[in-house]
Formats: sequence, structure tokens, C-alpha cells
Amino acid sequence: MTRWLKIQREPIDEIALQGDRAVSNGIGAVIHFLGIVREKEGKEPISAIEYEAFDKMAVHQFNQIFDEVERKWPIESIRLVHRIGVVPVNQPSLWVELAAPHRGEAFAACQFLIDEMKLRVPIWKHPVKSRP
Repeated sequence: MTRWLKIQREPIDEIALQGDRAVSNGIGAVIHFLGIVREKEGKEPISAIEYEAFDKMAVHQFNQIFDEVERKWPIESIRLVHRIGVVPVNQPSLWVELAAPHRGEAFAACQFLIDEMKLRVPIWKHPVKSRP
């Protein structure tokens, strides 16, 4: 399985990431997930979320999750970018791409990956309150 992981401060460039895809002839599904910062955190209006990470442990945890994905589904590749620092409302903080022979496998693996990421990867978010 091909793995590609990046934790970065720069904005996520979806177009460039999609252009870099390379899959084999046996792949029938490539799915993308884009996590966008919403205008509210709970009921409170916000202008951004500030993400911070324990980078070394985050990479370790992501790789453990990728191992589990590889054992459960026939995924050919996983590519993931998580942005850290201040991410304004309507901007992406997470981009995930999975390639698999069938859509069901790709969707299930993506759901698992994101759920596990939220439970285990040391990336914390701090809402930046909107100014009146």
C-alpha cells in the first residue's frame, strides 16, 4: 500500500493533490474527504480554528491507523494532509484520499480512518472566537 502523510501550516491545495494521484489498473474507486472549518463550534460563532499537533506522535499514530486500514481493506493508497496553525472558516483543515478496487471498501476505510484519527491522533483544536 502506498502511504503519503503531511502535517503542514500551509493551506491545502486540493487541485495539486488530485493531480498527483497515481493508481493501478485494478482500482475502481478513489474517494476524497475534505474537512472544512465551520462557522460555529458548538453554538458559539468562530472565525477560525487553531490546530496544534505533537508531530512525532501524530505521525506514529497515523501510521498505526494506516496499518489497521491495510489489514482490514484492500486499499492501494492512502494520502492524507492535516493542516495545523490558524485555519479560517470555510478553509480545509483535512484532506484524505483513498484508492481501492471498489467504492464500499474505500468509503468504509475512510470512515474508519477519520473516526480513529479523532480518537487517537494528538492534534488539538482551539476555536478562535468571532469578534462582534
